[in-house]
Amino acid sequence: MTDVYPPWKRSAVMRRVKDRGTAPELALRRLIWSLGGRYRLNRRDLPGKPDIVLAGRGLAIRVHGCFWHGHDCARGARVPKANCDYWVGKVAANRSRDKASRSTLEAMGWRVETVWECEIKDRAALSERVTTWLAARPLRSMVRPIRPPR
Repeated sequence: MTDVYPPWKRSAVMRRVKDRGTAPELALRRLIWSLGGRYRLNRRDLPGKPDIVLAGRGLAIRVHGCFWHGHDCARGARVPKANCDYWVGKVAANRSRDKASRSTLEAMGWRVETVWECEIKDRAALSERVTTWLAARPLRSMVRPIRPPR
């Protein structure tokens, strides 16, 4: 099946896809903030640039879109009819990269949590899950290095 849009229109549509500040991420951030969690966003010094980092708790949270990261829900399991080979390869590469960054973060001593786009809809369950994260102790010592005097 061919694309329903001409190439210039498809390019414009794909440019509008955001990688930060998505609706699921904003909803999760509001929930964490309301429960007293303080965080940093997209820390570049960590593998995979986790979406939300609670450094004092040793917690890195990744918010994944179901389609883009191949979740096993209805939205994530569907395969586009147009350019199928490209999308299957892209999602597989995303999953592989996610797995590698997760294992690297865990090896560095971080707790890593993944929230899927479809899980944001159940606010009660998500609130309970976030409360559990915020109550947990960090896995690693959070001692900051002392700077040498100048």
